[in-house]
Amino acid sequence: MAIASPHCSTLQPRFSIPRLPLPPAASPWFNGGMESPPLTPELLVAAYANGVFPMDVDGEIQWFSPDPRAIIPLDGFHASKTLMQTCRQGKYEVRVDAAFEEVIRACADREDGTWISEEIVDAYTRLHRLGLAHSVETWRGDELAGGLYGVALGGAFFGESMFSRQRDASKVALVALVDRLRDGGFKLLDIQFLTDHLARFGAMEIPRPDYLARLEAALRARPASFV
Repeated sequence: MAIASPHCSTLQPRFSIPRLPLPPAASPWFNGGMESPPLTPELLVAAYANGVFPMDVDGEIQWFSPDPRAIIPLDGFHASKTLMQTCRQGKYEVRVDAAFEEVIRACADREDGTWISEEIVDAYTRLHRLGLAHSVETWRGDELAGGLYGVALGGAFFGESMFSRQRDASKVALVALVDRLRDGGFKLLDIQFLTDHLARFGAMEIPRPDYLARLEAALRARPASFV
């Protein structure tokens, strides 16, 4: 499995991180009666550092901090023998941050609707340009076959979404992500909500207080390196 990454600065902007009020379990922080502030890089960094993330719900940005929260323990991740064989065969070339905007737009392209609005795309693309949002992509020649994207802060990586256009393409990207996080010294891989698909890789739910404690420890740890 070949991995390529373009040159990118590893310096992270130093934003102030205020302590934000957390929403009730699985409920929006800002509801229909309150207008969400603009999705600036400063707001997104502060929100993630406090365990909160945005989603577009019916054309409105709402904020969530689920209880329980889903994570993939980096020391508990496992993939099938068949998938690992696919990775070793080099069917896909893995690239990092080569087509971030294309990845997030592909994640948004769902027949059953999406929480990734144009405002979300713009906001995370800006975060990517600052070196805080990243994509892991699987390619076959010049064709983008699958991938995922997320946000990296300190020793925490917050997985946002993934997509696949060819068999196992997103799964190979997930294996590559976990390898990169382990090698880079990350402590936490947050996936927000548990799905049957991710449970097969070792994903689990933990109470929100436990998640926030792990998040705080990951943010205080020695800064990890993604690129």
